[in-house]
Amino acid sequence: MTQDELKALVGQAALRYVIPGEIVGVGTGSTVNKFIDALGTMKDQIPGAVSSSEASTLRLNALGIPVFDAAAVGELSVYIDGADEIDGHGFMVKGGGAALTREKIVAAQSRQFVCIADESKLVKVLGTFPLPVEVIPMAAARLMRQFATLGGQARLRMKDGTPLVTDNGQHILDVTGLQITDPLGFESEVNQWPGVVTVGVFAHQKAGVCLLGTPSGVTTLTFGA
Repeated sequence: MTQDELKALVGQAALRYVIPGEIVGVGTGSTVNKFIDALGTMKDQIPGAVSSSEASTLRLNALGIPVFDAAAVGELSVYIDGADEIDGHGFMVKGGGAALTREKIVAAQSRQFVCIADESKLVKVLGTFPLPVEVIPMAAARLMRQFATLGGQARLRMKDGTPLVTDNGQHILDVTGLQITDPLGFESEVNQWPGVVTVGVFAHQKAGVCLLGTPSGVTTLTFGA
């Protein structure tokens, strides 16, 4: 099966975690787009969604699925999103789509995080995928030097020759050269650095379940608290 077919497979499988009558949290990215397409088949069974990005909001609206502001609703039963990397504990690296801050907000608002991914995203140690960090622009240069003290090489993410601007009006650093052996500690430390909006390690908002697309079908991984 192609990677695209695997994404469609897990997107469809995620529907069983959507509770009829309840608002669902929806992430961002190519795998989530497959889930949104599948969600369109049961849009009459849910009030709508809370979206983590403007791109996902547009896709949901195009299918006739109402999108609610996160601040206007209470706790969500489930948040469904992809990952750039996920390890055997449910810790993830996210932010390849530049929506990491809003993704973390919606994840924190949800009782359960269901990660949907193809098997290439499963790793033993986080860090091979460049770590996204959303930063306030005036702090970017100093934060690049601070990552260098940890052995990381940080680069400003560009788009069309200029720094990419997130939905929140900030910039993204992509950091390579890290081996994140203590995701909880690393996330806590970097989030304290002045100028960091959000680091793309999702350890405090880890996945409870991962639906992993493999050539033989969907494998369900369940992670403890």
